[in-house]
Amino acid sequence: MAIEHQRSMTVEEYFQLEENDPDTRYEYIDGHVYAMAGGTANHDTIKSNMQRILWNLLRGSKCRVYSSDMKVYISETRYFHPDVLVTCDRGTVQAIQFPRLVVEVLSPTTELRDRTWKLKNYRTHPTIEEYVLADSQSCKIEIYHKENNKWIYEAFENTDEITLNSLGVHFPLADAYTDVEFEEATREAEQ
Repeated sequence: MAIEHQRSMTVEEYFQLEENDPDTRYEYIDGHVYAMAGGTANHDTIKSNMQRILWNLLRGSKCRVYSSDMKVYISETRYFHPDVLVTCDRGTVQAIQFPRLVVEVLSPTTELRDRTWKLKNYRTHPTIEEYVLADSQSCKIEIYHKENNKWIYEAFENTDEITLNSLGVHFPLADAYTDVEFEEATREAEQ
């Protein structure tokens, strides 16, 4: 969930805001700043699992895995903080300019935006080759990947193997959900 900062600001003011307030992440959209609200335990666990999986698979390569602490340059007027991102460009700046893969963990408050508006923005980014949506309420991952300048959609559940074509890696979907407890399963165990 994002909370809008009322006044508009320049990109430079946005960078200064994040520097002055390192405990809060803000997304910058067309002159407006939105504070990113915290997620649930499942959201954080899935995000951490995805970051750990990708870090282990890419260790020793030229690619780097980052969490939502890093912002991504989408355009001159848009900067996002995806849950996990991978870049294979070694440049270090205030924002990752050349992401290859972006992961967003879906929550009820962000799902519609992640599936529509952010998907549109990520698909138009010249270096993003895959967009991963991990459900925080069920064991399901969806991937949009670029193939011959077309975006292909795939959905995975339960015991499926995930392949990330842009990075040449794969892993069991279940690994992304290690230590995640879904409400339905918790309620059944309590009865």
